[in-house]
Amino acid sequence: MSTRTEAARVITEVRRRAETYWESDTVKIGVTLGAVYMVYVLAGVSLGYDLSGQLNSIRRLTFLIVLYAVGALVVNLHWGYSGLFNIGVVGFMAVGAYTTTILTRPVQGQNPMGTLPGFGFPLPIAIVGGILAAMGIGYLAALPSLRLRDDYFAIVTLAFAEIIRMTAKASALQEFTVFGVTLGTGGGRGIRTYPNPVEQFFAGPGSPVVSAIAGLGIDSALVPGWAFVLVLTLLLGVVLWLMNRMVNSPFGRVLKGIRDDEEATGALAKNTASFKIRVFIIGCGILGLLGIVWQGSQGYIAPGLFAPQLTFFIWIAVIVGGAGSNTGSIIGTILFVGFIYLGPGYLRRIVEEYLSISGTVSTFPNAVGSLLAGDPQALILYTLDQTSALRVVLTGVVLVLLLKTRPEGLFGKRREMASSINVEQRVKQRFGVHDSDENTEEVSR
Repeated sequence: MSTRTEAARVITEVRRRAETYWESDTVKIGVTLGAVYMVYVLAGVSLGYDLSGQLNSIRRLTFLIVLYAVGALVVNLHWGYSGLFNIGVVGFMAVGAYTTTILTRPVQGQNPMGTLPGFGFPLPIAIVGGILAAMGIGYLAALPSLRLRDDYFAIVTLAFAEIIRMTAKASALQEFTVFGVTLGTGGGRGIRTYPNPVEQFFAGPGSPVVSAIAGLGIDSALVPGWAFVLVLTLLLGVVLWLMNRMVNSPFGRVLKGIRDDEEATGALAKNTASFKIRVFIIGCGILGLLGIVWQGSQGYIAPGLFAPQLTFFIWIAVIVGGAGSNTGSIIGTILFVGFIYLGPGYLRRIVEEYLSISGTVSTFPNAVGSLLAGDPQALILYTLDQTSALRVVLTGVVLVLLLKTRPEGLFGKRREMASSINVEQRVKQRFGVHDSDENTEEVSR
C-alpha cells in the first residue's frame, strides 16, 4: 500500500469519526458554547480584564444563555412541535413572577413600613402557586383561541400578554384591599420580590466558601452569582430532558401530526383540541417558572421588565436555531446571546479602547455630515452610542440572510415525519380510500 493511499484512508477515517461525533447533540452544543466562550475570553484579554473580570463576563453570558434557552425550548415546543404561534411568552412569565412575589410578601402588620403586604407563604409554596397561576392563565387563553388560525392565535396571545402587563401597571391595582387583606402589584413603580435563596445561603452557611474564594484574589461577589448560574443550568437540563421525552413519546408524535396536518390527525380519532390545550398549559407553566427564577430573583420587578421585546428576542433564538429541534433552540440561543445581544456592547468597548475616541454625537445627520466632510469619527461615535439600535440592526441582517440561505434555521426539521408511517396514508386506510381509486377518478376526469 502506497503512502498516498494510506494517508487518504486515515483522512477518511478521521472524517467519518468527526461526523459521528458531530451527530451527538451534546457535542454540537458544547462546541458552539466553547467557541463563544473563546471569543469572549479573547475580547476580555484585549480589553485588559483580570481574572475576576473574565469570570464575571462569562458568568453574565452564561446566565443569559441559560434563561433565554429555557424560553426558546418552550417556544419550540409550542411552535416547532405543535404549530401554536405563541407570541405572548413574556405575559406568562409576568404572571409567575408577580404571583410568587405577592404570595411571599409578609402579611399585613408584619411587613416593613412603606412596603406592600402579601400572604406570607414560604418561597417553595409560592413558586408552585406562581407556576399554577401561569398555567391557569394559559388555560384561559387557550380555550377561546386554539380554534383560531396561526396568525389570529398569535394576536390573541400577544393581547393576553399586554393585558397582563397593563394590569400590573394599573394605578388602581398598585395597592388594593380584598376581604380586609391589603395587596398590590406596585403599579408602574414595581415591587420588591423575594430574596434569592442562593445569595442567602452564601451570606450565611456558605460564607466560608466566599472567604476562601476571596483569599485566591477573586471577587467574592462572583461566588453566589456563579452558584445561581449552576442552579439555572440544572433547571435548563431538566427542561431539556422533559422536552426530549415529551416530543419523542406518543404524545409528542400526536403534536407533530397536529402541526403538519391537524385535520388528518383528527381523522385518526385524536382529540386535537385537548392535545393543544395540554401542551399550551405545560409550556405556560414552564414560562411562569422562568419568570420566577429570572426576573423575580433579581430582587425587584416592574411592568417594564416584561415588554414584548423579550418575547421577540426569544423567538429570534428559535428562528436562528431552527424550529422543531431542541438542540437547535439551544444553539440558536447561544449564538443570539453571544453575538447579537451582548456582542455590540463588547464591540463598543473594544473600539473605544483601541481607537482612543471620546465624545458624543446627538443626531445621525450630524454624523453623516461629518463623514462627508472627511471625518469618520463622528459616525463611529454615533454608532457606538446606539448599542441597542445596533442590536436590532444586527438582528434584522441575520434574519434576512438566514431566511434567504436557510429558512428552516440551522437545525430546523419542522417537516419531519410525525409517525412511523405516513399520516395521510393512515387516513386513506381508515376511510377505505386506495391509490387505485384515486387513479381511476383521475382517469375519468
